[in-house]
Amino acid sequence: MPRASLSRETVVGLALRVVDEEGPAALTLSAVAARAGVATPSLYKHVRNLAELRELLSAHVMGEISARIGDAVLGRSGDEALHALMTAWRSYVRTHPGRYAAMIQSPQPGLAEAGERLLDVMFAALRSYGLTDSESVHAVRCLRSAVHGFVLLEAAGAFGLPESLDDTYELLTRMITAGLHAPRP
Repeated sequence: MPRASLSRETVVGLALRVVDEEGPAALTLSAVAARAGVATPSLYKHVRNLAELRELLSAHVMGEISARIGDAVLGRSGDEALHALMTAWRSYVRTHPGRYAAMIQSPQPGLAEAGERLLDVMFAALRSYGLTDSESVHAVRCLRSAVHGFVLLEAAGAFGLPESLDDTYELLTRMITAGLHAPRP
């Protein structure tokens, strides 16, 4: 790839290819530069450092997840929306395990906008349950924890028992929706 075609978006795209093909541990500026066919210092015109590249990659991944789950819940509500959200999230991670594993999970200033979009979709999917604002926050935390935990374990091959993972995930989905229907204290 000629140097003239480098841009911030191109650098992020190359970083995505690195994590897709080699995993998150392989993401370095030199790995991205090698894919671009340039010396590592050429990347500094587009990203300050590896930390910024990881942040940009994370924002991109959050955007992809937001779009995927947003499309899945569109026109749905209640249990149907929640099931669609959970299914779409898992599908994304199964398709892009390296990207998901490379995504920064903790709040960062550079991820605020992408994180907010992701949360907006999750809050919208829960709206029909009639939760208070505080209950919605707790529900989103529980939902994220359940989905995130399952998909990370699945991606790592950590489920060794022979039962169907699809059946297990369906049970997890039913448990989350049942919890949202449970009487609140």
